[in-house]
Amino acid sequence: MEITGHTVEQLLDPTGILEGDRYEFFLDLDVLEDDELFSENGIQLRVIFSIIGDEKRVANYNFMEQVTNQFLDFALDEEEEKMVADYCSQHLD
Repeated sequence: MEITGHTVEQLLDPTGILEGDRYEFFLDLDVLEDDELFSENGIQLRVIFSIIGDEKRVANYNFMEQVTNQFLDFALDEEEEKMVADYCSQHLD
């Protein structure tokens, strides 16, 4: 799995209930054809990235098929989640 691009938007909390800042990333993924996650429609990873003080982390994520916007039931392993967190941290707009 390789991240090939992204869009990002800051999520605003009009209630002020959530602490820190939240960003919604849509990461475009290049997935090998022999991977069970592969889809001819393309795969994206929707990530809610949280920043509270000095702590930056992936708060939530979902795999999605690009064309259909259908959510897929897959999980990141620890190494992949760290790669996603590092990518999001480096690409805050």
